[in-house]
Amino acid sequence: MTRILLRAHKSHFRSASAAESITARLLGSNVGNLMFSYASERLLSTSDVQVDVSKFEGVDPGYINEHYDVAVVPLANAFRLPLANGVRDMAMLFEKLTIPIVILGVGAQGPISGEFQPSALDEQVVRFMRAVLNRAPSVGVRGELTAKYLATLGFGDEHVDIIGCPSMFQRGPELEIVPKVDRLTAYSNISLSVSPYRQLIGPISLDHALRYPNLMYTAQDQRTLGMMLTGTYRAPYTPPADTPTTLDHPLIRDNRVRFCLDPTTWMDYLSTFDFAFGTRIHGTIAALMAGTPAVLLAHDSRTLELADYHAIPYRMLTPDDHIDAVELYDQADWSPMISGHAERWERMQSFLAAHQLRHVFQPGESPAAFDAKIAAVEFPPPVQMGMRHDLKTFYELQRSVPALAREMREVEAKLSVTKAKKRSKLRRFASRVKAKLLAGR
Repeated sequence: MTRILLRAHKSHFRSASAAESITARLLGSNVGNLMFSYASERLLSTSDVQVDVSKFEGVDPGYINEHYDVAVVPLANAFRLPLANGVRDMAMLFEKLTIPIVILGVGAQGPISGEFQPSALDEQVVRFMRAVLNRAPSVGVRGELTAKYLATLGFGDEHVDIIGCPSMFQRGPELEIVPKVDRLTAYSNISLSVSPYRQLIGPISLDHALRYPNLMYTAQDQRTLGMMLTGTYRAPYTPPADTPTTLDHPLIRDNRVRFCLDPTTWMDYLSTFDFAFGTRIHGTIAALMAGTPAVLLAHDSRTLELADYHAIPYRMLTPDDHIDAVELYDQADWSPMISGHAERWERMQSFLAAHQLRHVFQPGESPAAFDAKIAAVEFPPPVQMGMRHDLKTFYELQRSVPALAREMREVEAKLSVTKAKKRSKLRRFASRVKAKLLAGR
């Protein structure tokens, strides 16, 4: 039996609450991360493998070498400057592995033009690539722009295979989009995805919230989930104007926002809509995998290159372009995506074969066992506004308990009274601690 260690933020069979998803970092800051790791595990869950998952953080390379036959690492836009240290850490781990390493799609993030400027990231990416290529025939990348970036660092076609994102291949060679309506109306069921840090998406979200009463915001980022539970959007930046990051935004105020914690509930939820659009690439892909027509609002190289490679309909998000859901739906053409899927699937299948990996769509295999195991798990329903008590309590206790413990130690150290008085004060203090803990439940 082949033992695969798959990089993922959590086991795809683990049911976790919203609070646990945040505090245990099970989403990797964005539930979109679960979409491509989920697809990877489904794809590789043949009858003769054991798949375990790991975040690949603080792991013992010796243990991996001893207990696994191959490390499979699906990634998002890992090649970006803020993640330079993370790329370095993965490279350091890979340098110590003796088993094969399969990079099942990695992307570089940069300007739409694809003209990457030299930066401190480059040295870490070179180290990463060399470490992987010592254990693999090639590195799988998401699209042309990433391949172009790697070429500037000395890694050409012989080192790189463009394979797109595994999330588009979770159904193997099959891909079907069946429009539910001929044309959208003001009352159609529409899902919007939002990158809250993008300036231009704020006015779009506000405009559509006011003009499309049945439009829902399907959120993905952990900060928005935190806001849904606590009432506060916590970020190291000031969110752009009109983004749904405040309680007075119509989509938040009117409880028109949902957050799905798992890929299965996410796709099930999106299957109920007539149309989905927005800036989130995996929000778009989740809708497409649910069979719902979707259009991406591309705004950087990572979103653009995946849309280009998979022929996902998209519109560039620019200040001069008016965005309207009805127009997006009318102008979109999903036929190139569907007709070209077979060729892209063959490329992915060939990549897996070159890396000695089997998949569930080969003769004699099936994803049925994986699907049955998923179906047996009771995942939480989509989160909505009003479910605030659990995470709010956690935040309050997280802040108060250490402070109370420190205060107790200070009291014990400073008290210079009789033993009776000391016991009395400590009892009163213990009562305060207990009362605060009980109030936080």
